[in-house]
Amino acid sequence: MEFSGENFDVIVVGAGIMGSSAAYQLAKRAQKTLLLEQFDFLHHRGSSHGESRTIRATYPEDYYHPMVLESSLLWEHAQSEIGYKVYFKAHQFDMGPSENKSLRSVIDSCRKNSVPHQVLDCRQVLEKYSGRIEIPENWVGVATELGGVIKPTKAVSMFQTLAIKNGAVLRDNTEVKTVLKVKDDVRGGVTVVSSNGEEFWGKKCVVTAGAWVGKLVKKISGLELPIQAVETSVCYWRIKKGDEADYAVGGDFPSFASYGDPHVYGTPSLEYPGLIKIALHRGYPCDPDRRPWGPGPSLDSLKELIQGRFAGRVDSSGPAATQLCMYSMTPDKDFVIDFLGGEFGEDVVVAGGFSGHGFKMAPVVGRILADLVLSGEAQGVELRHFRIARFKENPKGNVKDYEEQVSFSVPPQ
Repeated sequence: MEFSGENFDVIVVGAGIMGSSAAYQLAKRAQKTLLLEQFDFLHHRGSSHGESRTIRATYPEDYYHPMVLESSLLWEHAQSEIGYKVYFKAHQFDMGPSENKSLRSVIDSCRKNSVPHQVLDCRQVLEKYSGRIEIPENWVGVATELGGVIKPTKAVSMFQTLAIKNGAVLRDNTEVKTVLKVKDDVRGGVTVVSSNGEEFWGKKCVVTAGAWVGKLVKKISGLELPIQAVETSVCYWRIKKGDEADYAVGGDFPSFASYGDPHVYGTPSLEYPGLIKIALHRGYPCDPDRRPWGPGPSLDSLKELIQGRFAGRVDSSGPAATQLCMYSMTPDKDFVIDFLGGEFGEDVVVAGGFSGHGFKMAPVVGRILADLVLSGEAQGVELRHFRIARFKENPKGNVKDYEEQVSFSVPPQ
C-alpha cells in the first residue's frame, strides 16, 4: 500500500522504544498516527535492541522517581494488553563507597520520596544476599523493592504491535530528510519529507530519533542540541558451575548498580543461561553513521570489581559474550522533552538525550509525548528539568552536586 500523501493527526519519526511507545499512546487515543523508521524495524544500530535493560527507582535526582513508578505500572498494563511479559521483576541493590555523593543522594531521594529502603553495611549485605555479594568495610549498600529486567527488543515489538492494533500505520526503511512548517493559516501543521521524496502531512510531529536526533533537529530547524552519541559495550560473564540458580531472575538476586569509579550496572541472569550481565556505564563518543563498532573500553577495572563483589562465583577472567549499544548523552545526563519552538511552535515535539538510563521510563515518556501533542502540557509531571532552554542558561544544563555516573573514553585509532 502507498501511504505517501496521506494526512495524519500525528507523525512520529523514529521507531525505537520512545517513538513506538508514543505511537501506541497516540493511536489508542484515536489519533490517526504514522510511525516512521529509517532502518528496518527492530534493527540493532541504535539504543532500543538487545536482551535486557534494568528498571530501578533509585536515582540521585528526585524527579525521576515518580516517572519510574508510573512506568512500572504502565509496563504491566501494556503486558496485559499484549498477552506476554517483557518486564521481569526483581529487587534493586545499589552499592558504593560510603562517602560517594551520588549514592548519598540516592539515599536522600529514597527518604524524600518515602521509598521503602534498607541501608546496609558490609556484614548486613553478606547476610541479606547469602554471601553472593560482598562489599568493602567502607562501602554501604541500599536495597529497594522496585527493580528488575525489561526485554528491550520484545518491548519495542510489543508497543508497535499495540499501535497497529489501535489503528496506527507503521513504515520502516523510510529515512526522514526534514520536517517543514506548512505556512497556511487554514490548514497549518507540518510536512514530513523522506529522503526518497515522499511527503506526509500531519497536524503534529514527534521526533524521537535516538542517536540521530541531534542531526535531524539541526536539519529541521538549525538548532544544535547538545546530545552526543556514544557507543557502549554490554558484557556477559559466566557464573561458575553449580551457582547458576543463585544469580538467576525469579529468585532473590537483584538488579544492581555500583557507584564510584568504575560505575557499573547489572541484571540477574535471564537471557543467556549461566551468564550474568555486568557492564561499565561508559563508552566512546561517535558519529552514529560512522561508528567504531568496537573494541570497547578496557575491562581491567570491571574484572577487578567482579572478582571483589561476587565472592569469586562469577568468572572475572573475561566476558563470555559482548554486545554493542548506543547512548545519546546530554551534558547533565537528563532527558530532552520539549516543543521545538521557533516557527514550529508546539507543532513539533522533540524527545531525546535519554543518556543510557531512559529505556525503563519509555511508557511514561510515550504518555507525556501524547499529552504534549494533544493538549500542550503533560499531566502530573514536571518537565522543567527536560527543557531545551536549560542549555542556553547553562551549557552544562542542570546543576548537580555529585559525581559523573557515565564516563567517556577515547576510541583506539
